[in-house]
Amino acid sequence: MATRVAVSDGGNKKTSRVRVAVRLRPYMNKEDEKSEGPCVRGLDSQNLEIINWRNATETVKYHFDVFHGEQTTQQEVFLSSVKPILPHIFNGQNASVFAYGPTGAGKTHTMLGSSEQPGVIPRAVREVFKLVKAKDASDGWDYSIGMSYLEIYNEKVLDLLSPNSQDLPIREDKDKNILIPGLTHMNISKFADFDKHFVPATLNRTTASTKLNQRSSRSHAILLIKVVRTQQQLPHRQQTGKLYLVDLAGSEDNRRTGNQGIRLKESGAINLSLFTLSKVVDSLNSGTSVRVPYRDSKLTRLLQDSLGGSAHSVMITNIAPEYKYYFDTFSALNFAAKSKLIVNKPFTRETVAVVPGEKSTHFFHSSDQSLMDRLIALEKRTMSSQDKERLAMLKEIKELKEKQRELESKAMLFSQLAGEKSITGQEPDFENKTTALRRKQSDATKPNKQQAVVQPLQVSQRQPLQQLLVVKKQSVCIKKKEETYSDLIESAWESQLDQSMVDQSKQKILQILNTGCLKELKSLQQIGDKKAKLILGWREIHGHFAKVEDLIQVEGMTEKRFSSFMKANIVSAMGK
Repeated sequence: MATRVAVSDGGNKKTSRVRVAVRLRPYMNKEDEKSEGPCVRGLDSQNLEIINWRNATETVKYHFDVFHGEQTTQQEVFLSSVKPILPHIFNGQNASVFAYGPTGAGKTHTMLGSSEQPGVIPRAVREVFKLVKAKDASDGWDYSIGMSYLEIYNEKVLDLLSPNSQDLPIREDKDKNILIPGLTHMNISKFADFDKHFVPATLNRTTASTKLNQRSSRSHAILLIKVVRTQQQLPHRQQTGKLYLVDLAGSEDNRRTGNQGIRLKESGAINLSLFTLSKVVDSLNSGTSVRVPYRDSKLTRLLQDSLGGSAHSVMITNIAPEYKYYFDTFSALNFAAKSKLIVNKPFTRETVAVVPGEKSTHFFHSSDQSLMDRLIALEKRTMSSQDKERLAMLKEIKELKEKQRELESKAMLFSQLAGEKSITGQEPDFENKTTALRRKQSDATKPNKQQAVVQPLQVSQRQPLQQLLVVKKQSVCIKKKEETYSDLIESAWESQLDQSMVDQSKQKILQILNTGCLKELKSLQQIGDKKAKLILGWREIHGHFAKVEDLIQVEGMTEKRFSSFMKANIVSAMGK
């Protein structure tokens, strides 16, 4: 069951401001156009100044959390800006690091680096494995780590771990969690596994040459590292933390980059998404309840948790010292100054698993077994009986199946209630602390807001990890149709087939539902594009289907449609 636990690091602190670091790259080999030296320089470890373009005799000063000068190494950037936020993901919280700046300012070098000077991404992943290894084996927790890698190219979400994939949709579940159905998720157990998948995937990223940058990134790249830790003993608490590592494409002035054709289209998509990112920051800092335009761009949609959401966020702003980058540097510094005012509200994402097969369900096993034996005997007799006898037996079969479903529902409900009882008795942190609704204050009595404090985007509620118990009540207004002979034959069509063949077909269908991609799901009978994406979305949230009947829990899949789906696929499989 999912629950939300507020952050309590350092007293009563429940908010986390976006930390902003500025990194100034060294001069390139070529002399700049005006040969007037750098347009920006650092004053100390937190302050820098840039020449005022309105009056060259004046400078504009900026203050940030960290300033990295030209001589700063990759290791120093990681230790001072990135490493402090990594432990949060082991407490079920999210963390985010993203590089921002104009094209040619060194964002990709900061995030990726090289084999001799690895950047933030390889260092952060290595540190995650180091922290897992440092955990005491007797602390009672099991850890698992996974990765996903994508790029946003021309407003299309592409899976870098599966280069043949098409544009992936962005969805939001009922708990306001952003997810991407169909995105590849790789489990990794050591850094070598990460390197094995990450290096080839990085080569799939779209790059091209411009006048300002020999290898310019033409897309935004986002790497997701997911850490799940599960308690070994009851009540089997599970905490999920995510680390987002983002390398943004740089803003471009097409008059200086010389972009044409496809490069010009790419540049337009990049600049539009970065402009939307700027609008999001302005909306968050406005101090009023204006709409935050997260949905105006796929980039801001995916960064929704990092800016104004529930993540511990660090933005590394990369700038260049040459005069030809002056206005790009000036704009980047202004954006960074606005971003450091954003306040996030992190919280811990925690779930409690109800483990199947506990003693609470044993009470129902004996009666359930006798019912199953009776069903099997009746179905065997049905195959060799006459029409009149078959009609009576079909009625009894239908009644027994209804009793069987009722017993299964009671068993699940009993185990769920027992799990909740143990949780409330052992974990007082899961008590409902929601405040009562109050009347909204009038405009005359509202205090003036000094700064926007954005509510978290992810609000988790209690839910079992294995599956949700849904109790459907039949409407009393619906008239029950008279059972005809044809209806009974339709409801018991499985009993007229070879049971071993039916079971074999069900296993094939279950395998496709659990491991199939979008194309393989659409190969099933009565499954179109929309239904296949809904299945992928359900699988992303709840995991694999335990049995084929769990498909009813997918949105829009009623019992009648499920029965028709099963009949069509089983008959199709047996006809091949």
